[in-house]
Order: sequence, then structure tokens, then C-alpha cells
Amino acid sequence: MMHSLRARLLWWVLLPLAAFMFVAGVMSYDAARHTAALLQDNALLASARTIGEDIEWNNGELRADIPPAALEMFESPYHDHVFYKVVAGEDRLLVGTPELSLPEGQRPYPVFYDTTLEGQAIRAVAFRRQLYDAGAALPVVVVVGKTQASREGMLAQLWHPQLIRQGMMLVLAVLLVLIGLTSELRPLMKLKDDVADRDPMQLEPVRVDHLPTELRPIVDAINQCIARLKLHTSTQRQFVADAAHQLRTPLTVLDTQVQCARQSAEDPAALADALGAIHRTSRKMTEMTNQLLLLARAESAPSPVPSVPVDMAQVVSSVLEELILAAQRRNIDLGAELGEDLRVAGSEQLLTALVANLVDNAIRYTQEGGCVTARCRRVDEEVVLDVIDNGPGIPAEIRAHVFERFYRGKTDVEGTGLGLAIVRRIAQSHGATVGIAPGEGRVGLVATVHLPAWKE
Repeated sequence: MMHSLRARLLWWVLLPLAAFMFVAGVMSYDAARHTAALLQDNALLASARTIGEDIEWNNGELRADIPPAALEMFESPYHDHVFYKVVAGEDRLLVGTPELSLPEGQRPYPVFYDTTLEGQAIRAVAFRRQLYDAGAALPVVVVVGKTQASREGMLAQLWHPQLIRQGMMLVLAVLLVLIGLTSELRPLMKLKDDVADRDPMQLEPVRVDHLPTELRPIVDAINQCIARLKLHTSTQRQFVADAAHQLRTPLTVLDTQVQCARQSAEDPAALADALGAIHRTSRKMTEMTNQLLLLARAESAPSPVPSVPVDMAQVVSSVLEELILAAQRRNIDLGAELGEDLRVAGSEQLLTALVANLVDNAIRYTQEGGCVTARCRRVDEEVVLDVIDNGPGIPAEIRAHVFERFYRGKTDVEGTGLGLAIVRRIAQSHGATVGIAPGEGRVGLVATVHLPAWKE
């Protein structure tokens, strides 16, 4: 299997060209052979006619003299052997070689045929004429034959130059194709060098204005890949910068709290307060780290995620079981409304994280004694998840920003600002959409996710 594009292109160009040259060579050989045979036959017939014209009656007897011109026309560097004979009537030999055979069967004259004489291949012609004497007609047959050396020589003279010309044309075509391929593939090699010599962080698109039309789709695909890499790299850089910024504050607070604890070593009450503060800060950092890891995992998940059936009823039920204690601590009525046939395509672990973040947010921001309901139902070809609360809601002017990472708005509720960013990324990886809107009567908030239903 050839892996070189130049070799494959050369093969596909030369294969039909060589086939054409072969067919043309065969046709040239056939034409040359026909021409040589035609010239030979014409010479044989002319010789037979010349001999036949010199046959005459002399005193009541047929006389056949062989004129020199009849044989001289066969002179050539190949020194062919010439044979002849003249037969009167049925089988009376007037002159010539008796062993030279006549054509078989009854055919109209002149007759061209192939025979052998003295072990040599002979091409011969039989010419017939009528001679009249005193009102009587006598048929006379003149046969002239010769060996084939001059015919083969003429065939070589006619065909070999054509064969040489066609071979030279094939060689010239190979050279021109190689030169053309090298010239036309130069932009591809230049493109390879341009991409290979780039700095790893140089994520600018490749220019296409100097490239042939056939290469532009490839370069467009490369540019699309570069654009995705640039976006991914930019997202990663922003993620690292945001994470560093968000972790720096609790780390600074933790350092201050540790120093306070050290200074309060002799005061048990102050030491207990300092240790409690350290514990709360540590939990907050652990929560933020877990959310950062979950967001990183959601953003690195393939889009779309591998399709396996996931029962959203089971997902919602398991999430509510995990968060029921958090709801009870704040005296929040946590419930669910689950329909039938709620299977979707996706990752059960990521969808569990999506539901958990929505329900956790609702519990966090709903006042004590409030109500949070997770409702999941089938609507045509979608499974719709609603997480409804009767909390304070979100002002209209900041709803467009709540899915941004680390955005928290004006609130005293503890959190990382990553929950809804994680929800949006998981929804995107599942081909779903997510949105928020005021609750019924403009009370509370409804977070809605539209997921494609599982198709058998």
C-alpha cells in the first residue's frame, strides 16, 4: 500500500496513460503489419502481371519469357528468395519452379495466399489470364512467391520508430507529471511547515488566501480546530484565574484564623471560637474545591456524552434522599412530583450532579419554613425537570448572569457561585437547555431543564 500522495497521484496519472500507450502501440503495430503486407502483395501482383503480359503464342505454341523487370522489383537488402511458375491449362508447366503450389479451392483471381517451399514461409499470388489462338482460349496461371524477410524488415521500419516515439512520450509525460506534482504539492508542504513551526501557544488561524481551492477545506478544518483549542485554552486560563482568586480569600481568612487561635491559646473560649471559625472556613474550602472539580469534570465531558438510558425518576428520588436532612434543618418542605417514562440519554452521575445543584440552590436560598418541589414529567419527545421554590427569587436584571462562574449577586447565603455554571455545562453536554423564571404569581423561582427523551 503506497502512503505517498505524490506516488499515488503519479500512479493514477500514468496507469491510464500507459494503457493508452499500449493500445496505441498495438494499433500502430497492426497498421504497420497491414501496410507492409499490402505493399508486398501489390509488388507480387505487379510482378505476376508483368510476367503474364510477356506470355504469347509462337508458331502455335505458348512461349513464356520471364522479363528481368518482373524480378528486379523484389531487390532489397534482405535478399528474399523469389519463386515463380507459369501453368497452362490444367497442369502443363511452361516455366518456373514445379514445387511452388497453387492456391487451394476455387477462388476468383488474383489470389493471395501463404504457403511453404523448401521449409521457408512463402507469400504468393496467383494471376490468371486467357490467351486466344485461332479462336481457341487457353487459361494460363502465373504464380509468383517470395520469402518474408523484406516484409518483416518493412514492418520493423514502420513500427519501431512509432514505438520509440511513444516510449519517449511516456518518459516525457512521467517527467512532466513529476515536475507538476512537485510544484503543485509545494503549498501543501509549506502548510505543513507553517503548522509544524508554530509555537505551541500560537493559536492564530492559518491563512488561506495563498492556497489552492482543494486545500482550503483542510485548512478551514484546521482553523476550526485551532478556534476550539483557543476557546478551550482561554476557558482553562479563566478557570484557573477564577479558582485562584476564589481560593485566595478563604486561604487568607484561614491563615488569619490560625494566627488568632495561636494567640488565644490561654483563653479556652476564644480558642474554641477560633477553632470553630477554622472549621467553617475549611468546610467552605472543601465545598468550593469539590464544586471546582465537578465543574472541571463537566467541562471536560465529551459533548454529547455517551448515550445510555437514565431514569430521571430514580435520579430525582436519590437526590432528595441525600438532601432531606439539609431541608429538615431549615424546616423546608421538600417534595417531588414524578411522571411516567422519564428515561433520558446521558450520564447518570452528571445528571445526578445537575439535579443536586438545582435542589441544593433552592434549599439554600429559600427562607426557613419554605417549600421546594422537584417536578419531572414527559412532554412529547422531551423530559422536563422543574425545581420550584417559594423563596425570594432572582431579580430580572441579574438573571442573565447567574449561570456565570463565581457569580453570586447580592446575598448573605453561603455558597461558591458555581452551582448554576455546573448545571448549564452538564445540560449542554446532554443536548439540553436550562433556564430560570419567576414562580407562579411571581413568587419564588422555577429552574427548568429540557432533556431529550431516550429513543429505543
